[in-house]
Amino acid sequence: MYHKVEKTSNDDLTVDLENLEKQFKYLRKKKYTSKFFTEIDLPAKKSIILTFDDGYKNNFNFLPSLLEKYDLKATIFISTKFIQEGYQNYEMMTFEDIRNLDKKYFEIALHTHAHENFRNVSDDFVEKDLKKNMQILTDQGIKYSTTLAYPYGKYSKENKKKLKLFSTLKNLGIDFALRIGNKVNYFPTNKPYELCRIDIKGKDSLIKFKLKLIFGRLKLF
Repeated sequence: MYHKVEKTSNDDLTVDLENLEKQFKYLRKKKYTSKFFTEIDLPAKKSIILTFDDGYKNNFNFLPSLLEKYDLKATIFISTKFIQEGYQNYEMMTFEDIRNLDKKYFEIALHTHAHENFRNVSDDFVEKDLKKNMQILTDQGIKYSTTLAYPYGKYSKENKKKLKLFSTLKNLGIDFALRIGNKVNYFPTNKPYELCRIDIKGKDSLIKFKLKLIFGRLKLF
């Protein structure tokens, strides 16, 4: 899981271009097969799904050439409100940018419309917001995977509310949903709405990156 890519970085949410290229180079060296969520059932000895959040413009500027160079694929989870209205001081992609991403290397997926923490909103809000996320992408002519990244990687831990959420996702036709869990996933899975994302920090060394691929997140990190 990544957020933003920049030429240089000094924060955990942004990976600099040099570090990202080292990581991609390692994936190719070790013969990882990168996949889209729509290809999750295809057999491969070592599979990985690279994910990026929100739709930042610098990902549009830097990722295509890097993915092509190392023959890798990436899924970008789009929060449609951020595309429409912007997010803080960050430059975001436009819907035209998203449409122009090479489908050989990029898959678009869901990140809700308003990007609200699911722990703090009602079941009704979740359903309406996800429908809006999907409808806007459809109206913009953008094909998307029925996979959701939970905003902030969270949802309610209370069992009744959690089961209600999962029922809503199923009724909306969402196949998978991802939280931040820092655990390696195995497929097939009986928990499609509780998949974990390994959070790659901007300052992670290549050694940390290698260990996270194998173990997820270790306490020593």
